[in-house]
Amino acid sequence: MKLAILTSPNQWFESYAEELSRDLGALLFKSHEDIKDEFDVLFLLAYHKLVPQSILNQNRYNLVVHASDLPKGKGWAPLFWQVLEGQDVIKFSLFEAVAGVDAGNIYLQDELKLSGFELNAELRDKQGNLTCQMCKRFISKINMNPKSTPQEGDESFYRKRTPEDSRLDINKTIAEQFNLLRIVDNDSYPAFFEIDGHRYFLKISSSENG
Repeated sequence: MKLAILTSPNQWFESYAEELSRDLGALLFKSHEDIKDEFDVLFLLAYHKLVPQSILNQNRYNLVVHASDLPKGKGWAPLFWQVLEGQDVIKFSLFEAVAGVDAGNIYLQDELKLSGFELNAELRDKQGNLTCQMCKRFISKINMNPKSTPQEGDESFYRKRTPEDSRLDINKTIAEQFNLLRIVDNDSYPAFFEIDGHRYFLKISSSENG
């Protein structure tokens, strides 16, 4: 069986993709332009460019893992948006990549259960591990010709998060904004607030993680 993984370089999922490629014996690509062969399965995981239909057409399966109960929560950063909403059980969907945004048929789903205290790095770690587990589960069932089901229900979309989304409201308590503090990235998009035109940045860490 010929397997491949496509992921973007220099981003949070890269190390998980490398480990998954070793576990599955899959080729790892970091640009779709490097893909020349046909594959039984191409996993597109945290890949941030549009993959031409000509590449998708040459593979038996083209699979994406998305952290939402599709068709709800399509789009960008679904895990973080749902944490911000206060959800502590996040459904993940493994589905076929098609031309529409997160619109393909679903092969399997799983749930990520959160304690409500995870910060950014731990959230990413749990997301990465569950994503890899779902990919391995699909491969374990591939000889049984896994069936897919169309997405059903009302769809919704999350927009791309920006550094401005890490703004704290000085008129709200820390408790009221704790979920926002959980998802900020101390380096790339740290929490901040402004007073009288002056901007101040805050970094958050857990005593349990040193």
